[in-house]
Amino acid sequence: MRGRAAPGTAPAPAPARRRPRGDRGAVTAVEFAGWVPILLIVALAALQLGVAGYAALQAGSAARAAARTAAQHEIAEEYAASGRAAMSGWLAERASFDLSACGREATVTASVPVPSVLPFIGNLGSAHRTVTMPCD
Repeated sequence: MRGRAAPGTAPAPAPARRRPRGDRGAVTAVEFAGWVPILLIVALAALQLGVAGYAALQAGSAARAAARTAAQHEIAEEYAASGRAAMSGWLAERASFDLSACGREATVTASVPVPSVLPFIGNLGSAHRTVTMPCD
């Protein structure tokens, strides 16, 4: 009477079924492989946001330097070179400057194209900053 339970008692629970030993890592690897593309996209989006912010900061620095130079009558024509000198080299190459000089003020708008982190994504627009300085 070993295999049967005594009358009035609950039967013993069946032993737990075990998975084969070599199967543990495969499930984890498949789950990880499913998350990797999502994590990469989030990381690249964060990096792209940082690059766009950096381009905006560089545009502000360039506009201030260019407006400061354009406000000085002796060296006013060198405003674009001054603006490019205030920027990082890899962004300064593609920057553009627009001067609208009035009699008493010099207003410069610096435009810096936002570079893309991914090579297959094209134009992401430009960061524009405008600064006005009183003329000397």
